[in-house]
Amino acid sequence: MSVKNVVTRLQEHYRYALVVFRELVKTDFQLRYQGSFLGILWSVLKPLMLFAVMYVVFVRFLKFTDGTPTFPISLLCGTCLWNFFSESTSMGMRAIVDRGDLLRKIHFPNYIIVASTTMGSMISLAINLVVVIVFGFFAHAHYTWRVLLVPFSIIQLYAIALGLALLLGTLYVYFRDVGHIWEVVLQAMFYATPIIYPISMVANNADFGWAADLLMLVPTTQTIMDIRHNLLSPEYVDTVWTMVGNPVLCLLPYVLSALILWLGIHVFRKRSQKFAEVL
Repeated sequence: MSVKNVVTRLQEHYRYALVVFRELVKTDFQLRYQGSFLGILWSVLKPLMLFAVMYVVFVRFLKFTDGTPTFPISLLCGTCLWNFFSESTSMGMRAIVDRGDLLRKIHFPNYIIVASTTMGSMISLAINLVVVIVFGFFAHAHYTWRVLLVPFSIIQLYAIALGLALLLGTLYVYFRDVGHIWEVVLQAMFYATPIIYPISMVANNADFGWAADLLMLVPTTQTIMDIRHNLLSPEYVDTVWTMVGNPVLCLLPYVLSALILWLGIHVFRKRSQKFAEVL
């Protein structure tokens, strides 16, 4: 077989995979809001309503704030980012099982099912971030050249979510208990991530100040804090680089992000050939 024929076959293969991926993303996003009166507006209203509840309870009543003028918009941004991470990993975990009939009918790379689900969550995140930016103009956000770094942090967060979705999706095919375990883990991660409270609240604690540096080394925390820092407030939002003095340790969450993505892809590719048989 000539090199030209090989190249042609590869182009046809990936063109077909891209078409399937695009249609699955479109279908998944449309089905999310099918039958609802407000439709796609719920992708904006849900995080706004959740933000309103958190703001009233944790900021106004419990005083979980660092006193900076950008904390409310930072809370909204963190809520949107966490919703993306939670939704993409949870839905990605169930994607293979929910579309098991599709695997038996059409031949295409199985990872497209998980990737299309997470990409649907990414579309919702993009819409939410537009809302965050608009609100930021009225909430003392300081937009600088650092906003150019935000897409890189979003790609990193997506890579973490995709890697976990592939790993969880593989395990969920064989063990449905993974779904219940992940719900508990997500809840624990939410409260361990400085979203409803500022990281300074942990750093200034005399007994647990060391935990702030540890939290910043978690890839999800590092990514969310980086996006807040670069998008909204370089002056008021800390990052792993401003809190952890060791530059080698500062690279740890980035390495862990790449490792999570690699592990998810590796495990998924190794086990995906038997999905149709198991399902």
